[in-house]
Amino acid sequence: MSRTATLAPPVVAPDRTFELSFCLTRGVARRHESGYTLARLRFSIVLAPEAIEDLRSLKANLRTEVRQALEEHLRHQPRKVSKSRIKRLRGLSKPQYRLRVGEVRVFYDVTSDTVEVLAIVAKSEAESWLAQFGKAE
Repeated sequence: MSRTATLAPPVVAPDRTFELSFCLTRGVARRHESGYTLARLRFSIVLAPEAIEDLRSLKANLRTEVRQALEEHLRHQPRKVSKSRIKRLRGLSKPQYRLRVGEVRVFYDVTSDTVEVLAIVAKSEAESWLAQFGKAE
């Protein structure tokens, strides 16, 4: 015998997501705050032609890592600076940010709803790339 319950949708604050669990044996509804934002802006990721060439030149396993990192870190919060993963580049107007993926560095700019990946370079070549292509403020 299966018991089903119909519940009214929970009232959700605009900046929080809540999970509603319902215990059928006790008939008690519980609300759990998850702490995640209900709806986050989804950025589109655009690769510059040079970045496409850089990505194609990587080994397959490293290319997969970079693609996963782009999706994971840049799709929803590309401006979220961390201690080691994402850095805001000081003194430069272009590129604005650097994403670290293992021994590879991804340089990118962020506009209102777009992330433009400018280059994907090895860690050893990152400084020379910035000296050649970086634009000072």
